[in-house]
Amino acid sequence: MKNFWELSPQWTRGPQRWEAKDGTLTVYTDPHTDLWQRTYYGFQNDSAPVLQVKTDERYFSFTVRTRFPDAHHRFDQCGVALYLDAENWLKASIEYENEQFGRLGSVVTNHGYSDWATTDIPASVKEMWYRLSRRESDFCLECSEDGKTFRQMRICHLWEGAGEITFGVYACSPETSSFCAQFDEFAMTPCMWEAHVGETTT
Repeated sequence: MKNFWELSPQWTRGPQRWEAKDGTLTVYTDPHTDLWQRTYYGFQNDSAPVLQVKTDERYFSFTVRTRFPDAHHRFDQCGVALYLDAENWLKASIEYENEQFGRLGSVVTNHGYSDWATTDIPASVKEMWYRLSRRESDFCLECSEDGKTFRQMRICHLWEGAGEITFGVYACSPETSSFCAQFDEFAMTPCMWEAHVGETTT
């Protein structure tokens, strides 16, 4: 399987400042950039930059490490994303909340409506690995603090997630801030999300 960089990643709304060197991507976020659709808040934000590759592989896993030591403003975030279009995408990241805690979570958007599932973690956490796995139109998001032991964040379905998809990494600052996000340890592997063996219905 080709690695991420061999698949010729392309920007969806590239940031003003970024650099890719020796397998590390550095992004300086622009203020007022975000991804969210409708639910609860009512607004529609579709301005975050996403560096993505295309694949029609139906079973695979994508892993990446994120580092964000100077994220400092509410909602600053960076992580993994699968962005098909404005109304169909998913993302997983840590969002800065305050000096006490951040929010480790994920958003899945189907047909123009987003959800948000989170858990609070210490604000001192400034590094996280993510693993996105695909089994046809179903996806698993996992996270790890050491790149070895991953824990499940969520399993979800994308209604438009069949066939060719685009996925990669993103970073954004929904309010007035900017910070430096770094991504490395990119890895494309056969699917690490094993097929389910268990209860069946008839």
